[in-house]
Amino acid sequence: MRPLIALFIWGWLATAWAAAGGSWSADSSGLQLSQQGVVANQPPLAPLAGQVPAGARIDDVVWQISLLSPAPTGLTLQLCTTRRCMALDGLSGRSLGLRGEPADSTLRVVMWVAGKGAIYPPINVVSQQVIVNYH
Repeated sequence: MRPLIALFIWGWLATAWAAAGGSWSADSSGLQLSQQGVVANQPPLAPLAGQVPAGARIDDVVWQISLLSPAPTGLTLQLCTTRRCMALDGLSGRSLGLRGEPADSTLRVVMWVAGKGAIYPPINVVSQQVIVNYH
């Protein structure tokens, strides 16, 4: 009988924990990057106030970045909280790189092209979107 009660309690706790998870999404237009060797911090992406429960932590992040023209060779992208950054391996994807960070963190896409001189055509970020899954 005790194992059955313990199993029931464990199942209830697991269900409650899973139910406590959620997600938030944010999107915005972006900025232009026209010079190599310059870091461009895109506009912040954040949840609505009160949307994320206190103490919630990031599980994974999904991102989508749309550019006006094809990405130039050497474009480096990162997604950052105020505490750490993760490298993005393309204009869209999913990563566990920010796992454990506070789920109500404001995120920023950071981009640059190494070198010196003008980027032609300039990189115009049409839109940027993130979906943050948390528990």
